[in-house]
Amino acid sequence: MNTLPTALITGASSGIGAVYAARLARRGHDLVLVARDGARLESLAARLRAQSQVSVEVLPADLTQAADLAKVEQRLRDDERIGILVNNAGIAQSGGFLQQDAPAIERVVALNITAPTRLAAAVAPRFAQAGGGAIVNIGSVVGFAPEFGMSVYGASKAYVLFLSQGLHLELSPRGVYVQAVLPAGTRTEIWQRAGIDVAALPEMMDVEELVDAALAGFDRREAITIPPLHVAGRWDALEGARQGLLSDIRQAQAAERYRAA
Repeated sequence: MNTLPTALITGASSGIGAVYAARLARRGHDLVLVARDGARLESLAARLRAQSQVSVEVLPADLTQAADLAKVEQRLRDDERIGILVNNAGIAQSGGFLQQDAPAIERVVALNITAPTRLAAAVAPRFAQAGGGAIVNIGSVVGFAPEFGMSVYGASKAYVLFLSQGLHLELSPRGVYVQAVLPAGTRTEIWQRAGIDVAALPEMMDVEELVDAALAGFDRREAITIPPLHVAGRWDALEGARQGLLSDIRQAQAAERYRAA
């Protein structure tokens, strides 16, 4: 019997999710792989079983659909072997805000915001009661870069970062590890699916390098892992400035500059 926790990975059929699956299987973790494309999941599962001699189960689901999302939530609540949740499934945005129609906005919100929140909420009570477990949320540096012109996508990833920070504060005292991973541009299929020409994008990180860096942060129990950030002190400075801002907020009265002359 495998004593390592099973990992459930969303968006596992390709890209970041597939590499997470390969890396965690190599470490000896059994897997539950979630994505829409059941055939691709089965192909990946067969390969990982042969390479790593671990149990790999396929759970086809479209997390933008209520019934499928509920199915994965139930699995997370019920399966006590699952000790790692990798919230990786996501969708990019093509074009600026004026080009977004209602269905496109709904897809981004459903997959990038609603799904990871509900899956984390499904598993967190069990993890907290057990005093262990890990939730890994894949965000993006776009979440603090409105200059990139991907307002809906960036806002969804800002949400993922905030959610991860909040869960870290709430759950770490209960023994639950929460990690936010913030990639920059990474070579995955997400861009083609959004209708974005990868050749027109600046240099990007290979997905294997991204996941290996993310797992190094996981092993160190970092709350925030930003693989493309080469000066770690920049994040520390940003966090320090944020804490300073909070200390200067006094809610009992408006700041002097806003008072009538």
